[in-house]
Amino acid sequence: MIKITIYNEYVHEQEYEGIRKIYPQGIHGCLKTIFPEDQYKVRTATFEDKEHGLTDQLLDDTDVLLYWSHAKQEEFSDQVAQRIRNHVLGGMGFIGLHSAHFSKPMKLLLGTSMSLKWQNNHSEKLWCTCPTHPIANGLPEFFELEKEEMYGEFFDIPKPDDVIYTASFSGGQVFRAACTWTRGLGKIFYLQPGHEEYPNYYNENIRKLIKNAADWCYNPNHKNSPLNCTEVK
Repeated sequence: MIKITIYNEYVHEQEYEGIRKIYPQGIHGCLKTIFPEDQYKVRTATFEDKEHGLTDQLLDDTDVLLYWSHAKQEEFSDQVAQRIRNHVLGGMGFIGLHSAHFSKPMKLLLGTSMSLKWQNNHSEKLWCTCPTHPIANGLPEFFELEKEEMYGEFFDIPKPDDVIYTASFSGGQVFRAACTWTRGLGKIFYLQPGHEEYPNYYNENIRKLIKNAADWCYNPNHKNSPLNCTEVK
């Protein structure tokens, strides 16, 4: 059974009635329903929890961490961000969702500014640009989202191992919307759609993408500890 932990700030849903109506159980509550209970053990954590809920004990028992953040990026603990990085290097999978591109853990893992262009309220079409990748399994050549926050290039990321989907927006921008990397023993996936004002985490293709990504990020042999220099005997 794959052990999933979902981190969500859980700030917008409490502050704004419109967002709370879209995600009454929080974004983390919606994401949790992606994973069948007979195949996954899913736990959640939020910003206000002690150590943001992401203790060493919890991460030791986590195969894949899903991470959604926005309003509290700079207030997130440096110590916990470094802890997440160490666990990914040791083999824990990491899925960064939407504005988590600018989170401390993703910046630590990928080493760039993670900056991009953005504008709200566009329609989005996602085109599969790596159909042989396991994350694309069972997904269509393209699909559309009626409304989403536009993210645009230049996206300051290191060269991805694969770009699974590339997005085009009604405003004319294009974006590398679903990307993978490997760091240490851990696999990383980033997915752009998921702005809190739109119900796109209920979209069946988005949900399939996230579930496929969790399966791909899972490393059954990981030790969940940082890589160390070891003398050859």
